[in-house]
Amino acid sequence: MLDHDILRQRFSNWPLIQMSGTAGMPPEMYRFTYRVKGLYVSANGEILEREVHLLEVNLSLGYPRRAPQCRMIAPVFHPNFDENVVCIGDFWAASEGLDDLIIRIGRMIAYQEYNTKSPLNGLAAKWAEQHAHLLPIDPRSVAPPSAEGVQQGASQLTGGGSPNGHEHTEKTSEPQSQLAQKIVIESSDTNETP
Repeated sequence: MLDHDILRQRFSNWPLIQMSGTAGMPPEMYRFTYRVKGLYVSANGEILEREVHLLEVNLSLGYPRRAPQCRMIAPVFHPNFDENVVCIGDFWAASEGLDDLIIRIGRMIAYQEYNTKSPLNGLAAKWAEQHAHLLPIDPRSVAPPSAEGVQQGASQLTGGGSPNGHEHTEKTSEPQSQLAQKIVIESSDTNETP
């Protein structure tokens, strides 16, 4: 119940991450809507941007000692996501708050955080290494501002400074056009059949 209260308070007025559903009382399942830019692979193999992502979080019986099970409702092209799972094992600790985990997953969607050394999606890891100059996809601060930084957070939504110091000011609109030019996944396996 404490997690639920913290999540409600932290994301109540933050448009980039919203708690969009729960199940159980106290909740054992959550759905979050992220309004951050991320990537997905279209049916024809193009890497495209998506601005809205849905996450489902299920708390296991062993929670918080055991990590929550997290999955994206629609696939995300990212080294640490696969069709059904978001890899959070590298950084989950029982002392981490569920709200911090939700923010970290938002940073992952935006390619502000990723691990290419032990990926769930090897193709996305290879792409991220080859296109690091295009990252992050969304440089805005994903975390809601602190109570005293609400005004600063509002400017962040329109492209202002970052309230938590995770600034990527060197990012311009020019790399976004480069992303559009490099959207086809090239496969080295020529024996594949559609």
